[in-house]
Amino acid sequence: MTNAEGPGPSVVWVSGASAGIGAAVAAGVPFEGARVIGLSRRPGVGEHFAVDLAEPAEWERVGRHFVEELAGFEGEHVVFVHNAGTIVPIGSAGEVDGAAYARSVLLNSAAPQVLGDAFLRATARLECEKVLVMLSSGAAKKPYAGWSAYNAGKAAVEHWVRTVGAEQDAVGGAGRRGCRVIAVAPGVVDTEMQGEIRKVDEHAFPAVERFRELQQTGGLISPEQAARGIWALLDRPLENGAVVDLRDL
Repeated sequence: MTNAEGPGPSVVWVSGASAGIGAAVAAGVPFEGARVIGLSRRPGVGEHFAVDLAEPAEWERVGRHFVEELAGFEGEHVVFVHNAGTIVPIGSAGEVDGAAYARSVLLNSAAPQVLGDAFLRATARLECEKVLVMLSSGAAKKPYAGWSAYNAGKAAVEHWVRTVGAEQDAVGGAGRRGCRVIAVAPGVVDTEMQGEIRKVDEHAFPAVERFRELQQTGGLISPEQAARGIWALLDRPLENGAVVDLRDL
């Protein structure tokens, strides 16, 4: 997707934009003059809409925010990169803290679907280029013991994207411009999440040594590399509903 002059600025939302991949994605927006709005608990890159996305009561606020910000929009691009997620608590289901486990399920599984639905509703009648990017992980396909809520959440994201991509193609065929919907696994990225993973013991996460070795041997990519790969996908002729692993490109 290339920069283009238009009647108004592009608008880009990034969830979890206060650090890591989200901050790098927000800093690397390729549209000149774009408004960049972070959806997160803490301020980060761009404007800040304060929200705790693990709280279901907050999701409606985000939906209203999308609608309000897009009222009368006449720009070229509207993009939502949903990056927010959590790996904690790490440990076996039935052994970790129950309240923390419930928050993980809400943030990793439910929030992407509800917020994605809200974005599609808010942009449905816009004729500009509309893109929804959901961050996934290799954990969507590989069942890492100790990550059940995270694994299941990413698997849910991927299948939601496949399904909604097909739906949006049908919308476009009916005479309205549908939204491009993509899921992307960025690979193993050097973020605070990786630091949390390396701290745990083998009982909570039996594969922990593999992730320690990746850090020691330079096997991690930077958040900035991940962000560049994510933005580059928008120039590729991917099928709507595509699920992509950057390591396969």
